[in-house]
Amino acid sequence: MNEFGKANKSFVFLFDFDLEKPLLLDWNESKEHLLWQTPQYSNVDEIKSINKELNWEVMPVSFGRYKKAFDLVQNHLHNGDSYLLNLTMPSKIITNYSLEDIFHASHAPYKIWLKDQFVCFSPETFVRIENGEISSYPMKGTIDANIDNAEFVLKNDKKELAEHNTIVDLIRNDLSTVAENVQVRRFRYIDRIKSNRSELLQMSSQIIGKLPDNYLENLGTIISRMLPAGSISGAPKKKTVEILKKAEQYERGYYTGIFGVFDGKNLDTCVLIRYLEQQKNQLIFKSGGGITFMSDCETEYQELVNKVYVPFA
Repeated sequence: MNEFGKANKSFVFLFDFDLEKPLLLDWNESKEHLLWQTPQYSNVDEIKSINKELNWEVMPVSFGRYKKAFDLVQNHLHNGDSYLLNLTMPSKIITNYSLEDIFHASHAPYKIWLKDQFVCFSPETFVRIENGEISSYPMKGTIDANIDNAEFVLKNDKKELAEHNTIVDLIRNDLSTVAENVQVRRFRYIDRIKSNRSELLQMSSQIIGKLPDNYLENLGTIISRMLPAGSISGAPKKKTVEILKKAEQYERGYYTGIFGVFDGKNLDTCVLIRYLEQQKNQLIFKSGGGITFMSDCETEYQELVNKVYVPFA
């Protein structure tokens, strides 16, 4: 990435959560391996029309399994080992749509289909680098839009506020390791996400900083210092990731990793959330949410289930 950035060579990259299977692809050759779409660019020649009704059956992990992981996490939170932890779990899915069908039919700021492996329709930007400025957009805080006064409830929930503030502070610190004059430009704005099951409100903030003049030749270094993304790990990162592996007891793989494109001048990346994976003959949807010491187990379990959707209009 550093070499390509210095040479102003366009590329596409895909990082898994544990950085064990990174992919770095030439922009023009990327469609041999994956199809992708960002708010500005795409390597898809034509979006196919999928003319069939979606069948969508969700089989989440049992509440008992989730509670066991939740209780372990709470012990660490109350011991001060972590302040915020993003607990995730796999749900089995039965559907008449293929991963490719879902890629073409879904609507999201970022869409990625790694052939025969996964589809992702992410609403969350990780970082953008434009004209020497780096921006991050942590997304933390979710509520069912059908709840009465949903936006007011979300913005005034003490647990959600604490969770969001923690992530904003974490991302500010992350950006400060690679940039100067780091500041919060937008705080706790709301996005509305429509799906096949319901409508969700998601809360985000925008944090920006000024990169040094030689940032193009250090693109890989900059991104690596920011990983894993704070919104899908927690704080402090190193200890929190250790706790996550004990609690979750499954492989995240590319889920909660990073996808990005570099056009020769600017970089745009997303967090790989809202993610459906092919495991032999079974489809697995991976989802989760942020846990603090104030979290309620049943509420967090329901949020995990609510996020198992496809964003069809």
